[in-house]
Amino acid sequence: MSRLKLTLATAEYDHIADLSHGIVQPEGIDLTCLRLQLEDIFFRFINFREFDISEMSMGKYAALTSQRDPRFSAIPVFPSRIFRHSSIYVRSDAKIDSPADLAGRRVGVPEWAQTAAIYSRGALVHQYGVDLASIHWVQAGVNQAGRAEKVRLHLPNGVQVARPTDRSLDAMLLAGDLDAILTAHPPDSHDRADPRIRRLFEDFIPVELDYYRQTGIFPIMHVIALKREILDEHPWVATNLLRAFEQAKANSVARMLEVTAPRVPIPWCYERTREAQKIFGTDHWPYGIEANHVTLDAFLQYAHEQGVCERRLAPEDLFPPQLHKSFRV
Repeated sequence: MSRLKLTLATAEYDHIADLSHGIVQPEGIDLTCLRLQLEDIFFRFINFREFDISEMSMGKYAALTSQRDPRFSAIPVFPSRIFRHSSIYVRSDAKIDSPADLAGRRVGVPEWAQTAAIYSRGALVHQYGVDLASIHWVQAGVNQAGRAEKVRLHLPNGVQVARPTDRSLDAMLLAGDLDAILTAHPPDSHDRADPRIRRLFEDFIPVELDYYRQTGIFPIMHVIALKREILDEHPWVATNLLRAFEQAKANSVARMLEVTAPRVPIPWCYERTREAQKIFGTDHWPYGIEANHVTLDAFLQYAHEQGVCERRLAPEDLFPPQLHKSFRV
């Protein structure tokens, strides 16, 4: 029987590398792998479905799923995860020393439906008791003006978002027209070490570690999505792809644990990997629904509360039925 020919587009990740380079091959599938810039991947897949399989923003995918968009399905493979207390930037002179100080302030987001901002706002509400309606929200590009929202929103009562088109969030923050921004990509001023801008949590790792220990949430940024008709016609593709991604990740972790000759240019990578496993478990970057149920359910709650998702989804609603039961490689 001939193998199914499919294209896969992702950013460059070590935990996908063996799949991208053909070292790991999903059973029954011939993959043509494209490693591209994330912004290009998301735009081309959501708008034109140029690839059969693609990395996709979790926020956009959840929003479209809640709208019963028929174009996409996904498998529970999460290439990008990152805690987001570190992605809150404030003016140094704004007298913002805790999340509670954001109430009544002018706060920017690059998109209301950006995955990172959904997690940040979720923490503001559920961890720190901040009312989102108490904040004056502004949506614009982080470092360039003109960014537009990409999905339909249903903002909560009392929440309003201004959308200037002629200035970036960074420019408004530097000018004092914003007090803070929530963004996955740091503002250019912070990258330049401009003293006027700082992180709200400058020593963020202990804060994020405490958040994980309290909640069990390890934020998921991206998911692997497919054209829905592929799974409708070939439902076995979901399981075979998930197994291949799992194997590629296992190979990557094995490289991180190489003591004699480190495979990545990071000092103490072996020790850092062991430390992560002590905190998060042996599988410290888990795929699958069951191992990520707490994180997925919290994210879907946040997305619904914030008007990104039209209806309250369960984690199982995001993935095809054949993947609802856990399995091992």
